[in-house]
Amino acid sequence: MGRLWECRAEARGELVTHKIPFTKFIVDGSARENVLDVLGTGKVQGDGPYSRRSEEKLAAITGSPRVVLTSSGTDALEMAAILAGLEPGDEVIMPSFTFVSSANAVVLRGAKPVFCDIDPTTLNLDHNRIEACITPETKAVMPVHYAGIACEMDVIMEISTRHGLKVIEDAAHGMGAYYHGRHLGSIGHFGALSFHETKNISCGEGGALLVSDRASFQRCEVVRDKGTNRKEFLRGEVDRYTWVDMGSSFLPGELQAALLLSQLEIIERINGRRRQIWDFYHEGFEGLEREGFIRRPSIPAGRVHNGHIYWVLTQDGKEREALRQYLSAAGIQATSHYECLHLAPVASSFSRSSPEGLPVTESAAARILRLPLFRGLEDNEVKSVINRVNEFYRKHV
Repeated sequence: MGRLWECRAEARGELVTHKIPFTKFIVDGSARENVLDVLGTGKVQGDGPYSRRSEEKLAAITGSPRVVLTSSGTDALEMAAILAGLEPGDEVIMPSFTFVSSANAVVLRGAKPVFCDIDPTTLNLDHNRIEACITPETKAVMPVHYAGIACEMDVIMEISTRHGLKVIEDAAHGMGAYYHGRHLGSIGHFGALSFHETKNISCGEGGALLVSDRASFQRCEVVRDKGTNRKEFLRGEVDRYTWVDMGSSFLPGELQAALLLSQLEIIERINGRRRQIWDFYHEGFEGLEREGFIRRPSIPAGRVHNGHIYWVLTQDGKEREALRQYLSAAGIQATSHYECLHLAPVASSFSRSSPEGLPVTESAAARILRLPLFRGLEDNEVKSVINRVNEFYRKHV
């Protein structure tokens, strides 16, 4: 079964050994060669040749007219919030079922997240509920492409155009995923990608901002570089550089870019294997869904997903925890996912929720269980997970 992996049990705190971890970072391709090349130059600060090549590769893959690397997906979202012109008093519609970075990017601008319910089939922002959340203060919509399965972007873009709103795509899960032929993150005005260790394409910590809003093309490099015109200086366009706008240090180092490039070069291999594992799971749990034990994810028409997450929805939270513990006892690490942001301790201070409530969000967050999925997962290990889940329902439910 391979190397033993250790983690802390979520509920009890003791050390647990998992033979099949939830995720695992794989180093291959040109990773070692690229990193050693950077170390050999002695120049590890950002915006070097590997950074530029990674940005060019991302532009080719995504079709985005402007791509800048960032230190994280969080940084990309925070940059997008600045470029979108969010100000105190503005509101941004987003799902509550998302990582806290989505909300923090808005809150840090003094704006307010407005939490909208999710679609029960994709767990994405429910496009049918967006307009009920719009007020005169609404400035933007932030769809989150959960598990690398696209939101209904044509409808979201039509709504945003009609109401004069910016669209910030949180495509942290979306590298190599498409909506009607368009890469996730390249459809709205701004899109944020993540290259965290848990993502399909990873450099440990990293991200990228995709910019389709042409008015922001030049400003994005200023905001990324501490609000200075340093890039213009390096290109010889000005004789010195200075502070010209707001910004922060969002630029990643060259070692991150070198590692990232090695993964971008084999993205088809990475995502192809993940989709294959996803398909194995999907077929393996067809019977359980047909008999009403669980619900599986579905891929709406026009989407190409990237196999980022395979999840099942149990009947309730108690059953989810029992299944998680059953798998853990068999050496399999499965996990829950997002806690509802609108139920967080600080939610009332920074946000508001849809007047319709968020019943689908609360139900899904309590029942979701994510299964191990990484490209190094062997077929026999996938089969073992499938067999154990089926065994749980045949014997214990």
